[in-house]
Amino acid sequence: MTGVSGVRGVFGDSLNPAIALRFAARFGEFMTQRSLNRAREGKPKIVVGRDSRTTGLAMLNSVTSALMSVGCDVIDLGIVSTPTVLLNVKKHSAQGGISITASHNPPQWNAMKFVDGDGMFLDAQKAADFLQTVEQDIVWKDWQNMGSLSQDEDAIKHHIDKVLDIPWLDLQKIKDRKFKVVVDSVNGAGGLISPLLLKALDCEVVSINGSPTGIFAHPAEPQAVNLEQLEVEVRRHQADLGFATDPDVDRLAIVDEHGVCIGEEYSVALAELFILPKSPGDIVVNLSSSMLSDHIAKQFGVQVHRTKVGEINVGKKMLELGSPVGGEGNGGIICPAVNHTRDAVAGMALILGLLAETGKTLSQIVAELPRYHFAKGKLELEPSQMEAAMNRAQEALKDYEIDLQDGVKATAEDHWIHIRKSGTEPIIRIYVESASLERSGQLCRDVIEKIKN
Repeated sequence: MTGVSGVRGVFGDSLNPAIALRFAARFGEFMTQRSLNRAREGKPKIVVGRDSRTTGLAMLNSVTSALMSVGCDVIDLGIVSTPTVLLNVKKHSAQGGISITASHNPPQWNAMKFVDGDGMFLDAQKAADFLQTVEQDIVWKDWQNMGSLSQDEDAIKHHIDKVLDIPWLDLQKIKDRKFKVVVDSVNGAGGLISPLLLKALDCEVVSINGSPTGIFAHPAEPQAVNLEQLEVEVRRHQADLGFATDPDVDRLAIVDEHGVCIGEEYSVALAELFILPKSPGDIVVNLSSSMLSDHIAKQFGVQVHRTKVGEINVGKKMLELGSPVGGEGNGGIICPAVNHTRDAVAGMALILGLLAETGKTLSQIVAELPRYHFAKGKLELEPSQMEAAMNRAQEALKDYEIDLQDGVKATAEDHWIHIRKSGTEPIIRIYVESASLERSGQLCRDVIEKIKN
């Protein structure tokens, strides 16, 4: 699958080293000409990092070989989070980057996410322009013009330093609390960065599934249904809270002190609660994010702007507006003080800052917010059937306030329904939010029935 999220597939089936090599080579050539940070002298630089998947090293070797062979100098960060790759593109003043990760997809998948010279993913137009070039002939360099390969072993440290430098954090206040935190890294890249950040904040850290083996301990998406082990460990260790990340560490889910997963949609809301009193400004979230942001924005007298789903869409809008905080409702916190990209590690620091500042427990803070309930469904269809299904969705929801910028978003006074084609899998996704779990579930089931045939 190709799109604004990059190129991904099941390794050995729809994705293999030859495909990775072609995409990487064309990316190197494309960014030599089209980077937002054009090289002024010397060879173009491309930063590369990967998550812990077992196919990651094979992908890395194809990617680095391709990039060097089209004349790019490659900086290999090793196994790191995706936000670490993005930050280090800026650190090295590189022309671009490639994060080798399939994010929350199962372990048989792998992917490449393509980064521009500003340390953000390619926007939709540039991604489309790049993908149109992939089948063009590749101009391989001769022996005198090959690129080089180097390693940066300080990439994780640079990321942690940027997080600790967030201006609104009272580091001493956090350290004084001596939080006990259980962190579940699902044996992804988070095992190498999350405990280090938490220890830098003087937390007592209990790490589970922290070995970056790529053998995921449970389904990789950080949703409540997959986090029972984390809930148990928070209770067993009488911890203050638990954090869970996906394999590339750009999504954050949180478990409260009672061992209850509060729902990934609360991650961005808590970050907003921490930042907005210190830096008021309009919030940016995507169309599938919770009404919690509307409640919090009203509390601080700011507006909510909603974009198409996709980190780059939210990040670019935040950059345009000078927004101090935003993200995506799947746990994707964006803190511009670090970068205009989703970052679970930055999110951890913001949540701890909120707890230290308020002196409240996580469950107390959540109890003060409205309780909305999500239902999520999906419909697997043949690609040829998807457009007809989306047309049926629009007709079925014609009595709602409709937004068509990303699929069909239907909004009523007390609930909303969002139906869109996935950018990462061959499915249609359905999201529903209301004040009742039962109602959200029923609305979701009803919509699926209306659009599937």
